[in-house]
Amino acid sequence: MIQIIPKTNIDFIGKRYIFFTISAVLLLSGIASLIMKKGPRWGLDFTGGSLVEVKFETAPSIDQVRSALSQAGIPSFEIQSVSGQGVIVRAQLSPGEGKTETKANTGFTVQSVLEQSFAENKPVILRKEFVGPTVGRHLFKQTGLAFIFTFVGIIIYVGFRFHAPLWGAAGVIAIIHDVLATIGIFSILDKEITVTVVAALLTIAGYSINDTIVIFDFMREKFRLLRTEPMEKIINLSLNETLSRTLITNLTVLLVVLTLFFFGGEVIHDFAFAMVFGAIVGTYSTIGIAAAFIFEYTRIKAIRK
Repeated sequence: MIQIIPKTNIDFIGKRYIFFTISAVLLLSGIASLIMKKGPRWGLDFTGGSLVEVKFETAPSIDQVRSALSQAGIPSFEIQSVSGQGVIVRAQLSPGEGKTETKANTGFTVQSVLEQSFAENKPVILRKEFVGPTVGRHLFKQTGLAFIFTFVGIIIYVGFRFHAPLWGAAGVIAIIHDVLATIGIFSILDKEITVTVVAALLTIAGYSINDTIVIFDFMREKFRLLRTEPMEKIINLSLNETLSRTLITNLTVLLVVLTLFFFGGEVIHDFAFAMVFGAIVGTYSTIGIAAAFIFEYTRIKAIRK
């Protein structure tokens, strides 16, 4: 196995309460932020908004349009370039725009900004209308079912493969830890949860369970070979032997998403941020949470017996 660090002998299980404390602080901070802000800050795809299509004699660049709308204080918007020197702007409703008679306020604001900022480009408003959420309740329902079926499937598969449902439950706990931590940091930083961010959360879940299963596989083999050794020693041995592989895998992913974060542009900035944070917290949960949960559960169960 390729190693980027020398052979280690770190007592991960002995430090499990430190890991549990860090996770508790991270998760509780995010949950507190979500409670105070009454949930995540949903993006345009979830909330709906106003659509404005404009045609210019000489179209400005997308960056110029984005800059003008940002300076005007439009909370959230998407810009699409269309043929014929035009752009389509979908802008999220301003706070308080729940009633039908006020839904057009954001549309009028976008129209005014474009007409004033690019008057020399001779803008012509082709259409202005209210657009409902493209995802809404259907996505919430489908996403929730997808996560539930995924968790159940992982518990069944990992439990069957390792002959114990506890192992599957530990993998699911690591996934939930990573997803909740990412949603929490988005709430703390007041970032939007969009469709692309949801895609990032699903990607994070995939990487997390993949690394966890690799470590579990090493643990299973060590349990077969070292039947007389204490469980704590076997788990620590497995974590140390897979540490190099875990760091190489996740560092590769981290370098890619860091490139997207710094050079990918504003459009995928939140997606890249979620992936960067998810890669870091996923590596942490793989090493410090999943296997430690198995040990702690087994220890407590043995004491009760």
